[in-house]
Amino acid sequence: MSAEMVFGAVHSRAGQAGDVSSAPGGLLDVLGVAAVVLDADGRIVLWSPQAEVLFGYTAQEALGQYAARLLLEEKHLEQVLELFARVMASGESWAGGFPIRCKDGHTRVVEFRNMRLEDVRGGLYALGIATDQATLREVERGLALSVRLIEQSPIGLAVLDTDLRFVTVNPTLERINGLPAADHIGQRPREVLPHLNTDVEAAIRQVLETGVPQLDQPAVGRTAADPGRERAWSVSRYRLEDPGGRVLGVAASIVDVTERRRAENEAARARRRLTLIADASLRIGTTLDLEQTARELAEVCVPDVADVAEVDVLDSVLQGHAAETHEGPALFCSLAVTAACPLAARAADSPGELAVYDTDRLAAQCVNLRRPLRVPRVDRRDLPRIARCPQAVELLARAGLHSYLAVPLTARGEILGVLGLKRTRTPEPFTHDDEVLAGELAARAALSIDNARWYRSQRHAALALQRHLLPQHPPHLVGLEVASRYQPAAAAVEVGGDWFDAIPLAGDRTALVVGDVMGSGINAAATMGQLRTATRAFADLDLAPAEVLERLDHTTTRLEEAITTCAYAVYDPHRAQCRISLAGHLPPALVRPGRAPRLLDLPTGTPLGVGGVPFRTAAFDLDPGDQLVLYTDGLVETRDQPIDQRLNTLLGLLDDPERPLEETCDRLLHALRHPDDHDDVALLIARARPTPGHQASRP
Repeated sequence: MSAEMVFGAVHSRAGQAGDVSSAPGGLLDVLGVAAVVLDADGRIVLWSPQAEVLFGYTAQEALGQYAARLLLEEKHLEQVLELFARVMASGESWAGGFPIRCKDGHTRVVEFRNMRLEDVRGGLYALGIATDQATLREVERGLALSVRLIEQSPIGLAVLDTDLRFVTVNPTLERINGLPAADHIGQRPREVLPHLNTDVEAAIRQVLETGVPQLDQPAVGRTAADPGRERAWSVSRYRLEDPGGRVLGVAASIVDVTERRRAENEAARARRRLTLIADASLRIGTTLDLEQTARELAEVCVPDVADVAEVDVLDSVLQGHAAETHEGPALFCSLAVTAACPLAARAADSPGELAVYDTDRLAAQCVNLRRPLRVPRVDRRDLPRIARCPQAVELLARAGLHSYLAVPLTARGEILGVLGLKRTRTPEPFTHDDEVLAGELAARAALSIDNARWYRSQRHAALALQRHLLPQHPPHLVGLEVASRYQPAAAAVEVGGDWFDAIPLAGDRTALVVGDVMGSGINAAATMGQLRTATRAFADLDLAPAEVLERLDHTTTRLEEAITTCAYAVYDPHRAQCRISLAGHLPPALVRPGRAPRLLDLPTGTPLGVGGVPFRTAAFDLDPGDQLVLYTDGLVETRDQPIDQRLNTLLGLLDDPERPLEETCDRLLHALRHPDDHDDVALLIARARPTPGHQASRP
């Protein structure tokens, strides 16, 4: 019988799997399985190419040879012949390993599977399937190791076929998904995990088509194992191919990283909180302006902490009284509102607006209890306790207010007000961490607000004293029209040193005075008041300007704020003459119709308080229409421009002698002063007017 007939018989008996063929696998190629067929006498009648590779003999060398004599050593012949006879006689299959002598002379242990075959004519044959035992054991160990790794791996593992259906899942993936393997097999990922937040199948197909692995891809969703909580996974996918390059499917490894992601998010939030606190330290309290400080706090909170931030301070605190716990309604003043949601902003009190908060208002409770109040989930019943009026309730409801947090503003043990925070667009509710962060921001801002409050109080006190000491309304003066201004410095501590005065004297004369105490604050204002009183007293003695300054110099040396500059002039309308002395003061400006304004060239003298230096008096004509402009250095001195340049600017602004004096005062202050100037200003402008019987001193 030919080998083809034997092979056909083998195929017909051993391969009755059906008529549908499938693609070959790669495991047989890995094992190098060889097929050898022997006739009833033990001669080789079929020798596969794999047998040639395994044993070294070609088909021409092996066919027709007795297999036992060709492949075995003498000591194994008897045993093998006995086994061969048993297989041929009984049809009993046999499997085992035997040392085989290869063509090159070395011995190789070969794993055999032997069975009897029968052809259509009743002829008997023996089929031997052989492979190298070492290779087989290696494959077995690898397979066993792979199975154990898959079953015992703490990482979820899955294999999907080319139709993206599960073929294999390991126990860990069963636990992750909360479904047994049977509910995975044959199903697509979307069918097994409908709540996954990523397009899993598109990603798998991309790997299948391109062969490019996807490593550590994030996935978020819910599974049957934990349906009430969203979990996170890190997924890696790669394409599976057999040794021949045929695509088998896609393998995936899934690691639950929910806790790691939560820890990373927590760390990121902590970093953001630290960054926000550091930013707040730089942004809050940049000035001593109360409203500006409140705005800075609100702006720091939006949008990093809340969508709406309101800063409300107790009106009693703004009035300089210590805050007390209220059993009844409390009066609050809104200082700042910042909002990322315009609709919610409309529901807040406007800055500067006073509002009475009843005890059921959460803001009032926060102040009274001196602790934060947090409403993580705001419902319709909570809105009246948050909103200021029924219209505000509707606005907040439409804006989507869903979480609220009120934090007290406390500084130096005193409750100042409340920081109110709302969330409308941010989906997460306020948490305990948010409460701690807002409390830290509020504590830092409260100190700045308290400083600004005391600054305002001191500023108001200094201004009140200063304005009280200055003349309120210039008296009726013969032959003179007078206009004056006092403008305080931007900072409270720099208020109070400058003054002006117009003093009626005997004989229709007038003393014009401008002075500047070289100090600031309430002390400077008090010193200024003493000097102004002393100046009036000395003026009544009908002394010359130089003598008045000498007496003021003696007085100043005994005062706390000793150094003072001063300009003292006496105008006689009947003689159209002005006599003047300076004590370290800037020269007045003289404005005459038809002529360019100029600075008077006068002896400057020394400031009051130096002592022992005589003063000199100068005289000049001041005819009707002429103007004398007296001012303190705060009008012209700046840090960034030379004094000569500023004085030239002053003269340029005095270009119209006919301009009303009040308008001239405003013009000078507007052009030469800035809101943040650090010195106060006293300004006095006198214009000579004709008197009965007056004769002009010049043509």
